[in-house]
Amino acid sequence: MTGMGRAAPTSSLAWMPRTFWVETLGCPKNQVDSDKLTGTMLADGLVPATAPEGADLVVVNTCAFIEEARRESVDVILGLASRKPEAAELVVTGCLAERYGAGLAEALPEADAVAGFGVPVTLGPTRRSGGTPVPAFDLLNLPRPAAAAPWAYVKVAEGCDRACGFCAIPSFRGEQRSRSIASILAEVEGLADGGVREVVLVAQDLASFGRDQGRGQRGIVPLVEAVARRVDRVRLLYLYPSDLTDELIDAICATDVPYFDLSLQHASRPLLRRMRRWGDGDRFLRRIDDIRRRVPEAAFRSNFIVGYPGETEDDHDRLLSFLTAADLDWCAFFAYSEEQGTYATQLDGEVDASLVRERLAELSELQDGITARRRDVLIGTVVEVLVDAPGVARSHREAPEIDGIVSVPRHLPVGELVKVIITGAAGPDLEAEATP
Repeated sequence: MTGMGRAAPTSSLAWMPRTFWVETLGCPKNQVDSDKLTGTMLADGLVPATAPEGADLVVVNTCAFIEEARRESVDVILGLASRKPEAAELVVTGCLAERYGAGLAEALPEADAVAGFGVPVTLGPTRRSGGTPVPAFDLLNLPRPAAAAPWAYVKVAEGCDRACGFCAIPSFRGEQRSRSIASILAEVEGLADGGVREVVLVAQDLASFGRDQGRGQRGIVPLVEAVARRVDRVRLLYLYPSDLTDELIDAICATDVPYFDLSLQHASRPLLRRMRRWGDGDRFLRRIDDIRRRVPEAAFRSNFIVGYPGETEDDHDRLLSFLTAADLDWCAFFAYSEEQGTYATQLDGEVDASLVRERLAELSELQDGITARRRDVLIGTVVEVLVDAPGVARSHREAPEIDGIVSVPRHLPVGELVKVIITGAAGPDLEAEATP
């Protein structure tokens, strides 16, 4: 009952902050987007939930690169729809939303909204608020929350200007647009102030950074040099092989993180031309050998497509021979996925799915042996590692969340660079003890 001239008591729920949960799928570039999205929601007064079951707003940042990734995204969306509270709102964003938009919204009635990052959305009322606004924004230049680890991804550009035959990314992420070096360095400095020791630069076409800003000049080398003056480690992910110049190689090696993530895709010259890609196995090997002559401890990662239209047994054998000769530290293999609107959909020579599976198995078995051998030879050596978490560390050879780890004594302080001696290896992972 309300007394005369007095307002009715307010429910305790009225002052409780809204909570959110962000689920991220796909590559490190998506993780950067989620970090920026999280920073925006924190700035708006929302607080993170400990699980989707306790969130007022659940956001799924999806991946749509290949069919397998799209299936996983849909499965995760449906799973979260069943786990979240009934009154909580479910927003689907990221590549799947960018690519399929309204059609996806119609196919997924479980989602309250399907919105690309540039689309403003205001959702319906919840038990705790009159609505949940999801504004339009440019993720590249948004602030981000403090890093939860002593390393962080920093996205330096969005989109891609290339026309690879298998890739649909330019159709929904657009042409490349690079950030200013000043904005990137401001972000790096903020991360460094928060304890970040390693910055991982990412983009769809990292080595082309700055080319879209005028006169075709790339700015990746000055960027790497500037970032290296602000943090202990700089790592680069996703380098197109034709852009791996001597100048860029020198800049990478000067950071003391001689780690080369090369987007090769195959080793057969005829097949690479059908992919609308540059290079061949011999050119790649010459570049890798040149880097190893400069820095013998350099580490290499790459990824390859298996079963691209027209791939022959000879093409496959060339790839096997290349892997044996290249002796790469890390490799990922993906079955070709037909992507609507890409050049490859016009090609003949479909490879039978069972043959693709056989080729994937053969390549993976070969590379697993190479990776294990390259890890075994490190036993007995002393390496410098960055301690990411209690008992978990990485040397320059391991990119975070992608490659193996170095297990270290739990007493080693998180966020510190320390010297350890490698005492054992188990597949992709290493075991180490602190040096005396």
